[in-house]
Amino acid sequence: MTKAKTNAQTLSDYTPPKVWTWEQGGDGNRFANINRPISGATHEKDLPVGKHPLQLYSLGTPNGVKVTVMLEELLEAGHTGADYDAWLINIMDGDQFSSGFVGANPNSKIPALMDHSVEGGPQRVFESGSILFYLAEKFGAFLPTEPSARAETMSWLMWQMGSAPYLGGGFGHFYAYAPMKIEYAINRFAMEVKREMDVLDKRLADNEFIAGKDLTIADFAIYPWYGGLARGLLYDSKEFLDVESYTHVLRWAKQLAARPAVKRGQLVNRTWDDKGIKERHSADDFAGRN
Repeated sequence: MTKAKTNAQTLSDYTPPKVWTWEQGGDGNRFANINRPISGATHEKDLPVGKHPLQLYSLGTPNGVKVTVMLEELLEAGHTGADYDAWLINIMDGDQFSSGFVGANPNSKIPALMDHSVEGGPQRVFESGSILFYLAEKFGAFLPTEPSARAETMSWLMWQMGSAPYLGGGFGHFYAYAPMKIEYAINRFAMEVKREMDVLDKRLADNEFIAGKDLTIADFAIYPWYGGLARGLLYDSKEFLDVESYTHVLRWAKQLAARPAVKRGQLVNRTWDDKGIKERHSADDFAGRN
């Protein structure tokens, strides 16, 4: 079915076929040319490797920012072994389908980390939450060792991993990117995102940070998504979702946004304005930018 026919039909006209088939680029979405129902590489290309043991392959989207903020916070805390090279993976150009990137993450999603300091390595780590956990374990930072505090931190980390698809792939897609505005879909995901913001707002009413009194990987995971939403940075939805009514989330988001390491982390692999840096290879790359 063509895009024109799809846009013209009413929602009630559509009956799913017995067997779904893929029509490449047929849904009219801006990301249609990079979405596909199969995995694996589309072309041969090795990943570049810089001078540091930690090699990050990413893009400055919320999932990518989680990791660069974590790395910059580690460096800010004095963990010099966390120095890293960050290479741009341009998903609109299909970089995530190169043979090298598929080797780092068979799911072809950013970010992916290669740790060349591991004996017998390099060790690949993919999924943003997994990378945060890996780095926290590796450097003994931003993850409590006391069992109760550790469990709380991990619970909120997993909460983010399960909740963000409602914000990004659900609300963000239908509100900002879908080729047609579908009231039911927008209402369904707006309701869920507002419920999630309410969960966070109530949590942060009595806690400085997500997991309690200390900054943890839970904050790094949640901030780029829900902190960005609170600050009006996602999907031009500030008024629609009434984000400023979540005062405790907004307080927390502004508090994190003011941290020097967070400021730096948000610039890495950012390509859509003149504030960011395409690649990061040393602290000198930030000169004059934050």
